Amino acid sequence: MNPSLLKSTLPLAALLLALPVMGLAQDAAAPAAEAAAEVVEAATPSFDDIGAYVMTTFLFLIGGILVMWMAAGFAMLEAGLVRSKNVTTQLTKNIALFAIAGIMYWLIGYNLMYPGDGWTIVGYLGTLFSPASLEPVGLAADAASLDYASGASDFFYQVMFCATTASIVSGTLAERIKLWPFLIFTVVLTGVLYPIEASWQWGGGWLSEMGFYDFAGSTLVHAAGGFAALAGALILGPRIGRYKDGRAFPMPGSNLALATLGTLILWMGWFGFNGASQLAAGTVGDISDIARIMANTNMAASAGAVAAMVLTQVTYGKVDLTMVLNGALAGLVSITAGPLDPSLFGALLIGAVGGIIAVLVVPVLDKLKIDDVVGAIPVHLVAGFWGTMIVPFNTADTSYVTQLVGFVSVGAFMFVLSLIVWIILKATIGLRVTAEAEMTGLDQAEMGMEAYPEFAKG
Repeated sequence: MNPSLLKSTLPLAALLLALPVMGLAQDAAAPAAEAAAEVVEAATPSFDDIGAYVMTTFLFLIGGILVMWMAAGFAMLEAGLVRSKNVTTQLTKNIALFAIAGIMYWLIGYNLMYPGDGWTIVGYLGTLFSPASLEPVGLAADAASLDYASGASDFFYQVMFCATTASIVSGTLAERIKLWPFLIFTVVLTGVLYPIEASWQWGGGWLSEMGFYDFAGSTLVHAAGGFAALAGALILGPRIGRYKDGRAFPMPGSNLALATLGTLILWMGWFGFNGASQLAAGTVGDISDIARIMANTNMAASAGAVAAMVLTQVTYGKVDLTMVLNGALAGLVSITAGPLDPSLFGALLIGAVGGIIAVLVVPVLDKLKIDDVVGAIPVHLVAGFWGTMIVPFNTADTSYVTQLVGFVSVGAFMFVLSLIVWIILKATIGLRVTAEAEMTGLDQAEMGMEAYPEFAKG
């Protein structure tokens, strides 16, 4: 044989001889690989294991973003309903209160609201800086508590509710309160007052044990903020020229376009406010309930706006846009205590009554000379009462007596404690700007800048 030919065929022959051996090795390795794959598959949780955790966490994050967007709604609503000389101050208050709420709720509020076994009737300070830390980066499924949601997402969602309570107070006291006393009150409200009263229900406190029902906060958020605003309005007094010779003189807002935009933003944000209060999204039933809540929320707002439109036309001969805006908001507040159980027609009736309340309570406040610049007291306090008290009509295992006890308890706590804080602030650093500053406008007196400088100069 040709030596060169033999040399060239040797590698091929060696390869052919090795093939059976390689096949045997592969056959031997196959079971081991399959076993390893089975171990990995067994160690990797399925969506059935983590789905509820993931979906509920996602619900809190999206809901929190929507509720945060309500801060923009409050800012635009108030900027539109105050006079042009006070717009900058009002916008500053809104962004400042939101930032303060974020810090104070972390510093003390969250732990006051959810104290666990350490809960008492008035809460307790407990550990500061709660939550002290968030979940670790890249948290593994086997290290997570899969029975609920991410702790960070829960905190993120709840802090938005805290900020909303403070936003309610801001509009009522507009155009005559100093900036810093208001912000100091916001510190107390978001760090102590709101978390304590909310803990009575949402923190497993005595109202929860009694059977009080407030799904998303008609009482715990809206009426609570309304009572704090009412206390402040009584201590602060009305704006100069608002009431004279037994008559109420209107002080039109500067920009109804902004006020309308703010209302629509609030309307949108309310879908997160009520919808994510389902607190679960891991089952078909949960998702269906969230859809039902959002549909009812929209219906109540629609009915509130239409009811206010019709009532102002009948009462005054013309439609009042500001009343229509507040009618929609009152409808939203009214449905917030129980958005799940009513039918769409039930939600329509609840919202319509809320819209009527928004219109009828305003002249009552004027007779009492309580100056509520944006109408927050009718919208949040009075409509919040209506929404809380109508719950037993639609929701089983609730009672009118328990609902009344809950509302009165929260109202008394918030009103009395807020009144004390306002009185202390008035006696120490003062609450109200000077008459000259009020006439000039708080933008110049308090902020040194105007929202519409070209307009102001003609």
